[in-house]
Amino acid sequence: MSEHEQTGNVPVGRPHLKAPIFVYQRKLERIEELIDEMLECSNKGDLIVVEGKRDVISLRKLGFHGAIELATHRPLTEVSARIVNTGKRVIILTDWDRRGDLLASKISEDLRYFGIDVDMYMRERLSSMVKKEIKDVESLYSYVTKLRKIAGSSHQAV
Repeated sequence: MSEHEQTGNVPVGRPHLKAPIFVYQRKLERIEELIDEMLECSNKGDLIVVEGKRDVISLRKLGFHGAIELATHRPLTEVSARIVNTGKRVIILTDWDRRGDLLASKISEDLRYFGIDVDMYMRERLSSMVKKEIKDVESLYSYVTKLRKIAGSSHQAV
């Protein structure tokens, strides 16, 4: 057995990994903690705002059962009005590209003007954790699944 295999730094049978397995395990742990926090907020009634249908599918696969609003496919003023009428706290979870940044900023500004509590921090935290690997919410489920396989995690969506 090699020195790396003995110390657990390189997983046996996974020589293609670019980092020691504990790096993947820690990243997965941090992402799952954030997902659990978002799930808790969603289950309490917070509204999650995403860009498209594939983002919704990804979140549903991760166990999100609460309200999710699409920020695209209709005029932004209409989207904002629909959200304001719910009166719910909002978690903006647009993609972390230029378009997603602009959309998040505009929606946040509109909603705050009408007194809606808007959370942009979860998006920022998620983006900082995965930005180098994935560019959008749509890819989140497959990315988490991949990390779970690498890290050997048995944690699964509810």
